[in-house]
Amino acid sequence: MWGTSKVRIIYDIGSNNGDDISYYLIKSDLVVAVEANPVLVDLIKNRFHHEILHGKLIIENVVITTANASTVDFYIHKTLHVLSQFGQPNENEIDNFHKVRLPSKSLVDIISAYGSPFYIKIDVEGYDQEILRHLFQNKIFPPYLSAESHNIDVFSQLVANGHYNAFKLVDGPSVATVYASHLVATMNGLVEHHFPDHSAGPFGSDIPGPWESAKTFFQSLANAGLGWKDIHVSNVELPER
Repeated sequence: MWGTSKVRIIYDIGSNNGDDISYYLIKSDLVVAVEANPVLVDLIKNRFHHEILHGKLIIENVVITTANASTVDFYIHKTLHVLSQFGQPNENEIDNFHKVRLPSKSLVDIISAYGSPFYIKIDVEGYDQEILRHLFQNKIFPPYLSAESHNIDVFSQLVANGHYNAFKLVDGPSVATVYASHLVATMNGLVEHHFPDHSAGPFGSDIPGPWESAKTFFQSLANAGLGWKDIHVSNVELPER
């Protein structure tokens, strides 16, 4: 459903190289992209210079944290930038990263600055559950929300807050195949969109299939397993099973 009474804002938390931004731009009035890695931020600025210039895209080059710290340590993976993370890597993996000091903000403060979210995508390599906890503690429950399910605590947070009972799952490794040429809903009708490898894929009703209740989705998640999979929830859709 496309509302007409207010600005529709999508928050892309963990934008990486910006592969999700073109989709979010056709789904919203404003995209707020948050990415810690300065090299990737420069890439996004070059890719979307026009949209930034015309106020459709705002970029926050910060690490998302839940603490009140102006700067934090961030670990950039030396060969796979998608694995960069806040929080020290495991001892047996730390040689694959180099540590940098970067500015940080809370997602709550960013939302306060730009406006209420229509959809929030969270993909920050192992810190998703902390961001969810902080959002819900601050009574922020957007109509659509997704987070990566490397940890069962992500599902627990989404269920325990009591505001979501419609669930879908997007399998990360198959996005570029399953959604290579996919129809998505926009304010101007259906358009074809091509989701590239390592993008998050569609959200909301652009994801095919019925919305599931928490109870039936738990079984679906158990069958699929945790890992590179995004749990999508909504509080404006109704589960069909």
